[in-house]
Amino acid sequence: MPLADVFVHVYVLVDDALRRGAVPPRPGPAPACSDAEVLTVALTRHLLGRPSEAGFLAEVRRDWGHYFPALPAQSEFNRRVRWLWGAFELVRQHAARAAPEDPWQQVDTTALPVKHPSRVRGPDSWDGPNGLRAGFGFDAAHREWFYGFRLAVRTDLGTRLVRAWGLVPAAVDERAAADGLLDGTPPDGLLLDRGFLSRAWAADQRARGTRVVYAHGRVERQSLPAAVRRPVAALRNRVETTIGELTETLALARHGARTVWGLLARAAATILAHTLLRLALL
Repeated sequence: MPLADVFVHVYVLVDDALRRGAVPPRPGPAPACSDAEVLTVALTRHLLGRPSEAGFLAEVRRDWGHYFPALPAQSEFNRRVRWLWGAFELVRQHAARAAPEDPWQQVDTTALPVKHPSRVRGPDSWDGPNGLRAGFGFDAAHREWFYGFRLAVRTDLGTRLVRAWGLVPAAVDERAAADGLLDGTPPDGLLLDRGFLSRAWAADQRARGTRVVYAHGRVERQSLPAAVRRPVAALRNRVETTIGELTETLALARHGARTVWGLLARAAATILAHTLLRLALL
């Protein structure tokens, strides 16, 4: 789709959400660049996987100034995006309701570093709502320690749509993160990796009506027939594919945020972009 059409489609989607009350009204005069325009530019950047906010804003001013004649300076733009981060999530929830949830789902977490561990020198400004703070954790995927947070996601097994997500502490118990994402109507089943392994936790989920199935360990996989091993691996890899699309394809791993609120805004915009792409709305 040409970029001009992307801007128009995204603007209509965002503006409709704002008219439904996605953002509470603010006191004072209306800004020259509307909230819908700010959200459109921010969301389009994430749809295109552009890691540099400054570079994309410069491109918009140079090539698309007739669409956004009053685009604010980067500092004001960034401040307004942080204030509007909840609007991304409300738009995502509205769009996702168009597709019924799969009865089987997956939960997983991935590391979101905010600085290199060697640069951590005592207390810093990486604290957010409800006592959320950056900390040290181990990234099993890359076999290294990191300093930051984890992104926890609950996705459909079939469509790979993100149904719930959250920023959680770096050293969180993944089962506790899953509990936070499973509020509401429980799915029929969960396919999880070995990091969630717990008989007591699985029993609690069964009591809620959810069957828990764990992916096979390395030794178990080697004992399985190849005809069984491949489809099981393909199903387990679906949530990892989604996380890869969020962190690498849509560049969330290179978020460049300097505060928790900035990271929340970038995560919300990235997950909304992924949802729109999975639903083929753009």
